[in-house]
Amino acid sequence: MNNNEIDVSVVIVCMNNLDNLCPCLDSIKEYTVKTRYEVLVVAYLFTKDNMEKVRNKYPWARFIESNQIRGFSENNNLALRQAKGKYCFVLNDDTKMEMPVVDMLIESFAKLPENAAIVSPVTVYPSGEVQFCGMPPKSWVDILLMIFHLKRKHNIRKYCNQAGLFKSYNIIGAAFLIKRDVFEKMGWFDEYYFFSPEDLALSTLLNENGYECYVNSDARIIHYEGMTGKSLSMIQTATKPASIVGALKFYSRNIDSCVGRFLIKLLLSVRTLSQYLMHKMRGSLAEKPNIYQILSIGNIRSVKAIWSNKTPKEIFIKYYSQLKTN
Repeated sequence: MNNNEIDVSVVIVCMNNLDNLCPCLDSIKEYTVKTRYEVLVVAYLFTKDNMEKVRNKYPWARFIESNQIRGFSENNNLALRQAKGKYCFVLNDDTKMEMPVVDMLIESFAKLPENAAIVSPVTVYPSGEVQFCGMPPKSWVDILLMIFHLKRKHNIRKYCNQAGLFKSYNIIGAAFLIKRDVFEKMGWFDEYYFFSPEDLALSTLLNENGYECYVNSDARIIHYEGMTGKSLSMIQTATKPASIVGALKFYSRNIDSCVGRFLIKLLLSVRTLSQYLMHKMRGSLAEKPNIYQILSIGNIRSVKAIWSNKTPKEIFIKYYSQLKTN
């Protein structure tokens, strides 16, 4: 296939997890019918055996080996800079299609204004329950609301859970289709955000530069995230602390005072401690090993990370190194 024939570059980052990657790739092949596409998989810290398996099983995909410590943003950027499609479809490896999602998103752009940069599908749990259908703007106020289990109802109504093709504000990084030239203009993903919230940072930047994000609520994709994940991975105990340091930067980006930044740290700590206590309690009641124990370790490490001066990458390296020595 010539470069000028490619409509979409599908970009996936996988951290040596074939249980996630193989069903994802199989579903792309089965359900992407009308669109001319290429698939670029960033094989992050793959073993030699797994690298050989996927190359043999999926000769139609291009595998980019990434054998240094890199975050989600940096790994995605490795592939994005090589993408040849008019659009890039950024996809988590823990997703699976059961309908022609890529085809549907491509068709959506024909109905949107010129400044539309992104169209996302709805992400659902394996049960079919909606996970995300659009997302409103996010600020430090949302942390406070989450602690007290409250929501900004007017924002939810405006940006979320609408029918058909509707304008949202933020995106979910698990699956979204973006115009490649716009993505490149924005500088790709901000690599400070090692695991998250690179998606919020990107969509916020797009909105601030006059672009718009949309959701096609008819296009749905399964996302095996968190408690619905397919495997019990201790990697979460390194990624969670790195993620929360990224969240700290994002939510405090417009706060100049030391007192304000301290309060943001305090709010994040309270919220994460409450999650730790819940997961610790559930973990003690369930069979061992279990996901709640893993989540509780990630939670308590996240609290420590909030009050450190380390970058998300430094935090990840610290806890990932401990996993390798255990």
